[in-house]
Amino acid sequence: MFSKILNSFITILLALLVGMIPLILTGNNPVKAYIALFQGAFGSLYGLTETLVKAIPLILTGLAVSFPLRAGFWNIGAEGQLYLGAMAATGVALTFGHLASFILLPLVILSGFLAGALWGLVPAFLKVRLQVNEILLTLMMNYVAVNGSNYLVYGPLKDPQGANFPITATFSEAAWLPRLPGTRLHAGIILAFTMAGVLYLILGKTRLGYEIKVVGANPQVALYGGISLMTITLIVMMIGGGLAGLAGVGEVAGLQHRLRKDISPGYGYTAIPIALLGKGHPIGVTIAALLFGALFVGGSHMQQTTKVPVALISIIQALVVLFVVAGEALRSSSFGVRNPLQKITNP
Repeated sequence: MFSKILNSFITILLALLVGMIPLILTGNNPVKAYIALFQGAFGSLYGLTETLVKAIPLILTGLAVSFPLRAGFWNIGAEGQLYLGAMAATGVALTFGHLASFILLPLVILSGFLAGALWGLVPAFLKVRLQVNEILLTLMMNYVAVNGSNYLVYGPLKDPQGANFPITATFSEAAWLPRLPGTRLHAGIILAFTMAGVLYLILGKTRLGYEIKVVGANPQVALYGGISLMTITLIVMMIGGGLAGLAGVGEVAGLQHRLRKDISPGYGYTAIPIALLGKGHPIGVTIAALLFGALFVGGSHMQQTTKVPVALISIIQALVVLFVVAGEALRSSSFGVRNPLQKITNP
């Protein structure tokens, strides 16, 4: 575990060092830029809470990618599962807005989880029954989900009082996740940390976690040991999809209090490098999500104070991904470690 954390730390450090090159080439002082980035993310209560706000969907979608990956299943569909969760939560919040908060809020959360879980079960079922490539399928399903959400906010759920904007009506306050007073930080952060803890216990302390890791390490050994690949695949994708659905709940019930077009700026896709950087470990994924949240928030502050183009933050994030992928490729070639995708597609 320590070696994995050390490797991730070195990866981030190398990415930041290489990220100095475009800063220097554009005539910026990299030290001042990084100081501004750090201050923007952690230098004030506002920056700290905004970093946590950004980290909520990143933690949940990161776990949605990493948990199935422990069983060798590539879930590229966290973005679509997030949208399904947001749509389901919106439907429940608008339909039952008259209910009391202690009834409505659990229904909103549960509906978002179930919608994401069911959406995640579709590629899992097609994978285990028909050997359909899960990468292409989950990726394509993202477009279906996003456009389905757009249809709702432009069509049947469009707020007639919304000045023709693609938004739904505002939820009743009973469907709002509680916030820390004076900030935008909502109870979704508790949900995200709790889910990370639950997955940590599942993977480390239960028979299910053991079987998931065996399937991910070697499906043939798992079969010889009497472990059902079909059952494990369905379970990990049901939980993974549900976690991404909870990310959608947080966006509509915690931040926007309504569904609108483009509710996610691509959290489900950013979750992929987060899962890789976190090495698939729930705690590692949580830390990686906090890092990316800090880069998003600190990057905006860096742009405001040092006039560094925010696009350079995307370059730094891309460098982190590049170093992670390159490191994994080097490790695989050096130690003969098989790619998780190969394990499940070529058992």
